[in-house]
Amino acid sequence: MSASRSGRKVALAATLTGLVAAPLAVITASPAQAAPVDIQILATNDFHGRLLANGSEAGAAQFAGAVAQLESTNPNTIFAAAGDLIGASTFESFIQQDKPTLDALNAAGLDVSAAGNHEFDQGYGDLVNRVMAPFDATTNPYGGALWQYIAANVRKKSDSSYALPDITARTPDANDSSDGGTWTTTVGGVEVGFIGGVTEELSSLVSPAGINDVKVSSIVAETNAAADRLKADGADMVVLLVHEGAPSTAIADASTNDNPFSRIVNGVDGDVSAIISGHTHLAYNHEINGRPVVSSGQYGTNLNQLVFTVDPDTDEVTVKTNAIVAASSLPLTDQAAIDKKAEVKTIVDAAVARADVLGAVELGKLGGPFGRARLTDGTTENRGGESTLGNLVAEVQRWATSTPEAGAAQIAFMNPGGLRQDMVGNNASGYPATLTYKQAAVVQPFANTLFNMKMTGAQIKTVLEQQWQRDDKGAVPSRPFLRLGTSEGFLATYDATRPEGDRVTGMSLNGKAIELATTYSVTVNSFLASGGDNFREFAKGTARRDTGKVDLQAMVDYMAAFASKTPLAVKRDQRQVGVTWPADKPRFYRIGQDVELKLSSLAMTAAFDAKDAFLNVKVGDRTLNPTPVDNTVDPTPFDESGRSAVDVKLKGKTRTGKQLLTFTGPTTGTTFSLPIEVRKAKGVLKARTKPGRIVRGETRTRVKIKASAFGISKVTGKVKVKAGGKTYKVKLKKGKAFLRLDRFAKTGKKKIVVSYLGNRKIRGDKQVIRIKVTRN
Repeated sequence: MSASRSGRKVALAATLTGLVAAPLAVITASPAQAAPVDIQILATNDFHGRLLANGSEAGAAQFAGAVAQLESTNPNTIFAAAGDLIGASTFESFIQQDKPTLDALNAAGLDVSAAGNHEFDQGYGDLVNRVMAPFDATTNPYGGALWQYIAANVRKKSDSSYALPDITARTPDANDSSDGGTWTTTVGGVEVGFIGGVTEELSSLVSPAGINDVKVSSIVAETNAAADRLKADGADMVVLLVHEGAPSTAIADASTNDNPFSRIVNGVDGDVSAIISGHTHLAYNHEINGRPVVSSGQYGTNLNQLVFTVDPDTDEVTVKTNAIVAASSLPLTDQAAIDKKAEVKTIVDAAVARADVLGAVELGKLGGPFGRARLTDGTTENRGGESTLGNLVAEVQRWATSTPEAGAAQIAFMNPGGLRQDMVGNNASGYPATLTYKQAAVVQPFANTLFNMKMTGAQIKTVLEQQWQRDDKGAVPSRPFLRLGTSEGFLATYDATRPEGDRVTGMSLNGKAIELATTYSVTVNSFLASGGDNFREFAKGTARRDTGKVDLQAMVDYMAAFASKTPLAVKRDQRQVGVTWPADKPRFYRIGQDVELKLSSLAMTAAFDAKDAFLNVKVGDRTLNPTPVDNTVDPTPFDESGRSAVDVKLKGKTRTGKQLLTFTGPTTGTTFSLPIEVRKAKGVLKARTKPGRIVRGETRTRVKIKASAFGISKVTGKVKVKAGGKTYKVKLKKGKAFLRLDRFAKTGKKKIVVSYLGNRKIRGDKQVIRIKVTRN
């Protein structure tokens, strides 16, 4: 909160000189020019309820002290934010609906913030009717933000007015004014206007049902229109607070590369003197075309410090300071800053004490860690990868809604973005490890209810196809792929090389193929149920019911049922596997032939995840050679880690007919089968005759026969020979046979037809030998 906001003052002076006999002369001085004023803006973003210090994260008390310390250097200070101050918070804040964070930021003097997507986690109504509404110990005990949230690109569907309310009547400074999309204040005689914007992907990041009453419009268009109005109404300076950010800290990604954020930077007109951003949790401090474009990073680690020199008469704005200040290491020397830190520490300590009581309850034992997927650095979360945690949560939610009254769920899916921490328990001494309520709560902090619905197999396939993401405008969002966690018994195969919309090649439930026309009972959380994360097909489910069961309580109940006495085992099997057949795949395979294909998505990617070095392979009940697995973590945000180039030969004991080619991971238990057709091995017959000269009525021609087949070492069966109008049959012994023909009675060219008749494993073959019978 600014220390001085006195309103713009224009001093007018008039001086009358002495009276003389001559006619009265009145001399009026010209208005004095106002001196340029230094305006300081301190900014944060993506605080996410980080009340406690953690490494470089300052914690709310030190963070508030740092704000006060920097304010002490300039009374003309505004403390602003670019959204996501609450939501996806640590347990101490989350368990009390972020009330401790509201209190801490109120105490820190936050003036204004753009709304972030997480401000809408519990819906538009929760933001305006709880968070932004006045605190009341009885009717609104968890609300009471004293700063103004603004979002110019969020409008009511009913009348297209700005959706957020004006709460400046109860904010600390009487100079503040707002219309819900913009906010203005006056500091040091300078009128400063702020415009708020939230990512245009809002509808896919929060439950669409929670924002049914509002619509999200263009950030650039709304900003430019609002800036024009603010300047026309007298603002000397305009700042954009936007909850959208650059995909990297490289200046090119904020200026020249085509992405949602660079389009904002390049599209916002010159009336906007600074862009303060967030959402991507990165710290950058750019100046692009003379305009600061900044973000402080995340979790109260830093503050953006912007100082502008503003000429109130000409509205000329000059950048004086553009810095990132590490909040955790900023020395607090001003007494007001020291006192502010102590004040907020009291708030934090009370929140921790309450959370310790609520979170210490033990839920059960874990047999090992349940983790989220990782990228190649081993630490960064990969929402495009399958994970033991995602699959566990999906199974918990299926189990919780498996009763008839809850829908008798057969399948459940879980979105990866709903998993905010790994679930590892108190594992300092290894496993088994105790899981507390707090440790379970930080995994799923959104308090979603579980929805059950009916979906056809075709709809389930569509859901899986939507893992390759498209937003409601048809564009690929910043996260191009999201891998859904799936409940036990469900398996899908896919081929990522196929055309979009036709990549899922098979689905089964408990070993039985899912039929496209058959209806299944499916459970998802309320976020997915309304089409969140661009999984719009879930919103089309029929017989929909909100079971009233909360996701966290489902985990509590599951642990009580399955982990109170026996540690909960980690299910390591993959439930969505990539299968790519070669373009020239044959319609069928013969015994002895090689089966070639490529597999992917065979490995979880957390460091502690178990992995298979190879997969065992069978056709029917016949074992083939194993296929090795390369468990190198794929660098892309997809689910391709764990690859195998399969090249196995069908052995002689393989049965013919329609068979299942089955792969099994000996470590993870991953098991999946692919249908193939096996036919008899191709028999190869080689026959030759002796002697070379055959005399009529004298020579008995000898026929030497050898039969072989790919993949079969011992070829058996009969051979039929036709020659001179007679038919002969002989059995093969170890693939060989010998036959002596009767003497030929006539001279001339003769044809000897040798036919291997095959057997139940080998297809027959035929060879024609031509000879000449002479007189002598």
